Parts: sequence; C-alpha cells; structure tokens
Amino acid sequence: MLTTGRVLGTRERGFTLIELLIVVVIIGLLVAIAIPNFSSVKEKAYDRAAVSDLRNAMVAAESYFADNMTYPSSPEEAGITTSPGVSFTTWSLGGGGTSIHIHVEHESSTHLYHVRYPTDNEIEQRDN
Repeated sequence: MLTTGRVLGTRERGFTLIELLIVVVIIGLLVAIAIPNFSSVKEKAYDRAAVSDLRNAMVAAESYFADNMTYPSSPEEAGITTSPGVSFTTWSLGGGGTSIHIHVEHESSTHLYHVRYPTDNEIEQRDN
C-alpha cells in the first residue's frame, strides 16, 4: 500500500476555507459599521472648526470695533487667521460699519454657519 507521508488518523493543523471566509465576513461587517460612524465624526470636527473660527472672528471684530469705532471690512483687516479648510464666504458691513454679517464654512462640510453681529449673536447653521 502506498502512503503519501501522512499517517492515517492524524489531522493537519490549520484553518479550513469556511473558517477563513467567516472571519473575512465578520471583518467586513465591522468595517461597514465603523466607516459611516467615522465619517460623521469627521463632519462634526469640520463643523466645530468652522464655528470656532466664526466665534474667534466675532471676538476679533469686537476688538477692532473697540479701537476704531467701526467693524473691519475684511477678515484680513481684523487680523483673523482661519483653521485649515475654513473660509469666510461672506463678510459684509451694515449700518454704516456698526454691524457685520459673516458666513463661514469648511471645504469638507455640507454646512454653512452664519451670524449678524452684534444685532444677532446667535450662530445659525444652514445646509449648502
């Protein structure tokens, strides 16, 4: 009788194809759950950066107003620097320089944030 080097009754160690497929499916399900959650966390971080920059702009504009009795006509005039990806899409003066209207957004976010200062100190969120 010919043998191939394997003793009858012993089993080789290792994983079967079915076991490996089950592990791959489980990993795929975990990834499918985690990626959408990670995307929403990134979106919230982008929004927080935009709101933070908007609040900083309000403080800088108020400081500029205290020195000059008018609001700055641009973010650069107020000396405002933004976080990476954040931009002021609208910066306009109203009431002869006694109020300011600001829109800010992050390039990777779907939201726009808006404030009219000092007449309305509430920051509003809008969808692009």
